[in-house]
Amino acid sequence: MSLDLRKLGYFVAVAQSQSYVRAAAELHITQPALSRQIQALEESLGVTLFTRDRRGTALTGAGRQLLEDAVPLLASAVALERRARAAARLGNEFTIGFMPGVPFTDLLAEFRAAHPEVSVDARYVPIVEQEPYLLDGTVDVSFVWLPLKSRELRHVELLDVPRVAVVPAASPLAGATKLTLEDLRAMPLVDDPGSLPGWRGDSAPRRRPLVAVEERLEAVAAGEGFCVLPAGVAQYHRRDDLVAVEIHDAEPVVVALAYTRHRTMPEIQHFAAMARRHLTRRRGE
Repeated sequence: MSLDLRKLGYFVAVAQSQSYVRAAAELHITQPALSRQIQALEESLGVTLFTRDRRGTALTGAGRQLLEDAVPLLASAVALERRARAAARLGNEFTIGFMPGVPFTDLLAEFRAAHPEVSVDARYVPIVEQEPYLLDGTVDVSFVWLPLKSRELRHVELLDVPRVAVVPAASPLAGATKLTLEDLRAMPLVDDPGSLPGWRGDSAPRRRPLVAVEERLEAVAAGEGFCVLPAGVAQYHRRDDLVAVEIHDAEPVVVALAYTRHRTMPEIQHFAAMARRHLTRRRGE
């Protein structure tokens, strides 16, 4: 059996929207054409994927299992295409992912001067995209905050950065020069508790912890609690209505340079060595 990824994508669209009408509109095809594609997929698999009644479209047990497997499969297919295109440009292009809080400008200039034969591009990498951008080939190498989840990634540790608590400017904690984990105990944490190892709060964790920096800052400004960021990121996103205070007894965040394990470009190791020397010099200044 050959699985048609296009039909699989149609299936995911219907499953996620729970509506043939909405899915057809999103896919820019007619509803009858979409129904035929789903029917063909069901016939090729030998299972029924959806039940339809007056209440709408629902997944069968087989459909739920297929959806669970199809989403990462389609993402992997997209990543495969991007990595293939990235491999086609090896030898003359090199894309470096950067993020707020890591001194980068001088390092980039130094690397470009050392490799005039390579077209070096720099791309901003949001925290929530640091692993996806590496895995799908958007960037060849990137500065990241540890830890990383994917086993496909390798990294070189570069430096430690203090963790800060971002609180509303009107909070009693905003006037402190430093805070402890105990100082923050009574205040809700809007992001994942994993962002602050060792912290045990009095409030239950959010049902959906916030990940994107902008979402976290908006939640803090709205008085929902505090968030934790690397000091450099907080400085980059500073606002008049928020204050960042170092957490004295929190483990620092580790900045690393990461790349996928299958990447063999010599520029990666050259850039990693240069980054270590560059950041070591800055710490000594």
